[in-house]
Amino acid sequence: MPFGLTNAPAVFQSLVNSVLGDFLNRFVTVYLDDILIFSKTPEQHVQHVRAVLQRLLENRLYVKAEKCEFHVPTVKFLGFVIEGGRLRADPEKVQAVTEWPTPATRKQLQRFLGFANFYRRFIRNFSQVAAPLTQLTSVNRTFVWSPEAESAFQTLKRRFADAPILHQPDPQRQFTLEVDASDTGVGAVLSQ
Repeated sequence: MPFGLTNAPAVFQSLVNSVLGDFLNRFVTVYLDDILIFSKTPEQHVQHVRAVLQRLLENRLYVKAEKCEFHVPTVKFLGFVIEGGRLRADPEKVQAVTEWPTPATRKQLQRFLGFANFYRRFIRNFSQVAAPLTQLTSVNRTFVWSPEAESAFQTLKRRFADAPILHQPDPQRQFTLEVDASDTGVGAVLSQ
Protein backbone atom coordinates (compact mmCIF):
# COMPACT_ATOMS: atom_id res chain seq x y z
CA MET A 1 0.00 0.00 0.00
CA PRO A 2 1.50 3.37 -0.97
CA PHE A 3 1.78 5.50 2.17
CA GLY A 4 1.55 8.71 0.14
CA LEU A 5 -2.23 8.30 -0.06
CA THR A 6 -4.17 10.43 2.41
CA ASN A 7 -5.95 7.60 4.19
CA ALA A 8 -3.24 4.93 3.83
CA PRO A 9 -1.96 5.19 7.43
CA ALA A 10 -5.48 4.85 8.85
CA VAL A 11 -6.28 1.89 6.59
CA PHE A 12 -3.01 0.17 7.51
CA GLN A 13 -3.59 0.82 11.23
CA SER A 14 -7.05 -0.70 10.93
CA LEU A 15 -5.64 -3.77 9.15
CA VAL A 16 -2.94 -4.36 11.78
CA ASN A 17 -5.47 -3.82 14.59
CA SER A 18 -7.72 -6.41 12.97
CA VAL A 19 -4.88 -8.93 12.52
CA LEU A 20 -3.52 -8.51 16.06
CA GLY A 21 -6.86 -7.68 17.68
CA ASP A 22 -6.87 -10.30 20.43
CA PHE A 23 -3.27 -9.38 21.39
CA LEU A 24 -3.93 -5.64 21.71
CA ASN A 25 -3.56 -4.22 25.21
CA ARG A 26 -2.66 -7.68 26.51
CA PHE A 27 0.92 -7.67 25.24
CA VAL A 28 0.84 -5.58 22.06
CA THR A 29 0.41 -1.89 21.28
CA VAL A 30 0.28 -0.73 17.68
CA TYR A 31 0.69 2.72 16.19
CA LEU A 32 0.64 2.71 12.40
CA ASP A 33 3.55 0.44 11.45
CA ASP A 34 5.15 0.39 14.92
CA ILE A 35 4.32 -2.74 16.88
CA LEU A 36 5.37 -2.71 20.53
CA ILE A 37 5.41 -6.10 22.26
CA PHE A 38 5.69 -6.04 26.05
CA SER A 39 5.98 -8.85 28.58
CA LYS A 40 6.63 -9.43 32.27
CA THR A 41 9.34 -12.05 31.83
CA PRO A 42 11.93 -12.88 29.15
CA GLU A 43 10.32 -16.32 28.66
CA GLN A 44 6.90 -14.78 28.18
CA HIS A 45 8.42 -12.26 25.78
CA VAL A 46 9.77 -15.01 23.51
CA GLN A 47 6.25 -16.50 23.35
CA HIS A 48 4.68 -13.11 22.64
CA VAL A 49 7.16 -12.24 19.88
CA ARG A 50 6.61 -15.63 18.26
CA ALA A 51 2.84 -15.25 18.43
CA VAL A 52 2.94 -11.79 16.82
CA LEU A 53 5.37 -12.81 14.07
CA GLN A 54 3.33 -15.95 13.36
CA ARG A 55 0.10 -13.95 13.14
CA LEU A 56 1.70 -11.42 10.78
CA LEU A 57 3.06 -14.24 8.60
CA GLU A 58 -0.35 -15.96 8.47
CA ASN A 59 -1.80 -12.71 7.16
CA ARG A 60 1.03 -12.10 4.68
CA LEU A 61 2.33 -9.09 6.55
CA TYR A 62 6.12 -8.99 6.70
CA VAL A 63 8.60 -7.14 8.86
CA LYS A 64 12.11 -6.05 7.91
CA ALA A 65 14.60 -7.51 10.38
CA GLU A 66 16.81 -4.43 10.18
CA LYS A 67 13.90 -2.25 11.35
CA CYS A 68 13.17 -4.49 14.35
CA GLU A 69 14.55 -4.47 17.86
CA PHE A 70 14.08 -7.59 19.96
CA HIS A 71 14.45 -8.16 23.70
CA VAL A 72 15.47 -4.62 24.57
CA PRO A 73 14.95 -3.34 28.13
CA THR A 74 14.34 0.25 26.99
CA VAL A 75 12.31 1.50 24.05
CA LYS A 76 11.42 4.91 22.64
CA PHE A 77 7.78 4.91 21.55
CA LEU A 78 5.61 7.86 20.55
CA GLY A 79 7.74 10.43 22.34
CA PHE A 80 8.17 8.41 25.51
CA VAL A 81 10.92 6.24 26.93
CA ILE A 82 9.57 3.03 28.44
CA GLU A 83 11.79 0.98 30.70
CA GLY A 84 11.00 -1.59 33.37
CA GLY A 85 7.47 -0.42 34.10
CA ARG A 86 8.54 3.24 34.09
CA LEU A 87 7.52 5.97 31.67
CA ARG A 88 9.30 9.25 31.04
CA ALA A 89 9.28 11.89 28.37
CA ASP A 90 11.85 11.36 25.63
CA PRO A 91 14.86 13.55 26.56
CA GLU A 92 14.93 14.92 23.00
CA LYS A 93 11.35 16.16 23.42
CA VAL A 94 12.16 17.65 26.83
CA GLN A 95 15.10 19.48 25.26
CA ALA A 96 12.84 20.76 22.48
CA VAL A 97 10.51 22.26 25.10
CA THR A 98 13.27 23.77 27.22
CA GLU A 99 14.80 25.41 24.13
CA TRP A 100 11.46 26.57 22.72
CA PRO A 101 11.63 30.29 21.86
CA THR A 102 9.09 32.66 23.35
CA PRO A 103 6.02 32.62 21.08
CA ALA A 104 5.52 35.85 19.17
CA THR A 105 2.13 34.96 17.66
CA ARG A 106 -1.04 33.16 18.66
CA LYS A 107 -0.22 30.39 16.16
CA GLN A 108 3.25 29.85 17.68
CA LEU A 109 1.70 29.70 21.17
CA GLN A 110 -0.90 27.17 19.98
CA ARG A 111 1.93 25.04 18.58
CA PHE A 112 3.77 25.14 21.91
CA LEU A 113 0.65 24.33 23.94
CA GLY A 114 -0.27 21.47 21.60
CA PHE A 115 3.19 19.97 22.03
CA ALA A 116 3.22 20.57 25.80
CA ASN A 117 -0.30 19.22 26.26
CA PHE A 118 0.80 15.82 24.94
CA TYR A 119 3.09 15.51 27.99
CA ARG A 120 0.75 17.09 30.55
CA ARG A 121 0.63 13.87 32.61
CA PHE A 122 4.17 14.69 33.78
CA ILE A 123 3.39 18.27 34.85
CA ARG A 124 1.60 18.83 38.15
CA ASN A 125 -1.21 21.41 37.85
CA PHE A 126 -0.62 21.74 34.12
CA SER A 127 -3.96 23.45 33.43
CA GLN A 128 -3.47 26.04 36.14
CA VAL A 129 0.09 26.83 35.10
CA ALA A 130 -0.87 27.01 31.42
CA ALA A 131 -4.08 29.03 32.01
CA PRO A 132 -2.57 32.46 31.15
CA LEU A 133 -1.20 30.96 27.93
CA THR A 134 -4.43 29.17 27.06
CA GLN A 135 -6.36 32.43 27.47
CA LEU A 136 -4.06 34.07 24.91
CA THR A 137 -5.08 31.51 22.27
CA SER A 138 -8.64 32.87 22.18
CA VAL A 139 -9.47 34.85 19.04
CA ASN A 140 -11.63 37.05 21.29
CA ARG A 141 -8.49 38.38 23.01
CA THR A 142 -5.72 40.53 21.69
CA PHE A 143 -2.46 38.61 21.66
CA VAL A 144 -0.21 40.54 24.05
CA TRP A 145 2.69 38.68 25.67
CA SER A 146 2.47 39.85 29.29
CA PRO A 147 4.81 39.21 32.24
CA GLU A 148 2.17 36.72 33.47
CA ALA A 149 2.35 34.83 30.15
CA GLU A 150 6.15 34.84 30.24
CA SER A 151 6.11 33.53 33.82
CA ALA A 152 3.71 30.71 32.87
CA PHE A 153 5.79 29.87 29.79
CA GLN A 154 9.04 29.69 31.78
CA THR A 155 7.37 27.70 34.60
CA LEU A 156 6.11 25.11 32.11
CA LYS A 157 9.56 24.83 30.53
CA ARG A 158 11.17 24.37 33.98
CA ARG A 159 8.63 21.74 34.98
CA PHE A 160 9.33 19.83 31.79
CA ALA A 161 13.03 19.80 32.60
CA ASP A 162 12.22 18.48 36.10
CA ALA A 163 9.43 16.11 35.02
CA PRO A 164 9.08 12.97 37.14
CA ILE A 165 9.40 9.40 35.94
CA LEU A 166 6.02 7.68 36.12
CA HIS A 167 5.91 4.12 37.44
CA GLN A 168 3.46 1.27 37.06
CA PRO A 169 1.38 1.09 40.23
CA ASP A 170 2.05 -1.61 42.79
CA PRO A 171 -1.36 -3.12 43.67
CA GLN A 172 0.05 -4.19 47.06
CA ARG A 173 0.70 -0.58 48.13
CA GLN A 174 -1.78 2.07 49.21
CA PHE A 175 -3.02 4.60 46.63
CA THR A 176 -3.50 8.31 47.27
CA LEU A 177 -6.03 10.27 45.23
CA GLU A 178 -5.68 14.06 45.09
CA VAL A 179 -8.43 16.07 43.41
CA ASP A 180 -8.70 19.79 42.87
CA ALA A 181 -10.80 22.26 40.94
CA SER A 182 -10.66 25.97 40.26
CA ASP A 183 -12.05 28.50 37.82
CA THR A 184 -9.36 27.46 35.32
CA GLY A 185 -9.21 23.69 35.62
CA VAL A 186 -10.15 20.40 37.18
CA GLY A 187 -7.60 17.74 37.95
CA ALA A 188 -6.85 14.54 39.77
CA VAL A 189 -3.68 12.61 40.53
CA LEU A 190 -3.56 8.98 41.59
CA SER A 191 -0.24 8.21 43.21
CA GLN A 192 1.57 5.91 45.59
